[in-house]
Amino acid sequence: MPSDTPAGALTYAPAGATCPGEARWVTGVAGYRRYEGSVVIGHGDSDWRAASEAVLRWGIKRRSGFGVTPLGAAGERVSEGDEYRITAAWGPLAVHEPVLVVAVVDTPDRCGFAYGTLPGHPVSGEEAFVVSRAPDGRVTLTLRSLTSRAPGGVWRHLFPLLLVAQRVYRGRYRRALRGGGARRR
Repeated sequence: MPSDTPAGALTYAPAGATCPGEARWVTGVAGYRRYEGSVVIGHGDSDWRAASEAVLRWGIKRRSGFGVTPLGAAGERVSEGDEYRITAAWGPLAVHEPVLVVAVVDTPDRCGFAYGTLPGHPVSGEEAFVVSRAPDGRVTLTLRSLTSRAPGGVWRHLFPLLLVAQRVYRGRYRRALRGGGARRR
């Protein structure tokens, strides 16, 4: 269910549309590509604890090759309403992605967050990373996203290439927390 986070600066609405707190995601947003995929990344309490901590501290993005910089009062651990700058770099080229954390879930069996795009981001939409623990001990990572062209600028014209990059990074995300996320980078 979408949160009460003010969405004035976001490039889309409603904030929290990827519903990271919900086990089932049945909604979408008109005009946005909807994606959901899950993969088992571990088993047992140790993997659960490691993956939970890693996902709530941007481990999934950092281990996938991104830099994450807290802005303003934001900390290393995600908190709803905090802003960050995510950076993808390839040699001398760097792409900066301003984002706002729009939802956080942190329960005994489900944790993660969603961030929304701010003006200047190459695309418009929301991305969620959620780790859950099943009664049999399986630890699963679920990725959710809603993606559309950026509202303006040069990125609008590069949208097809950005969709290819998004698929590549989803593969990295699925591998980033294997074994519960215990490995460090």
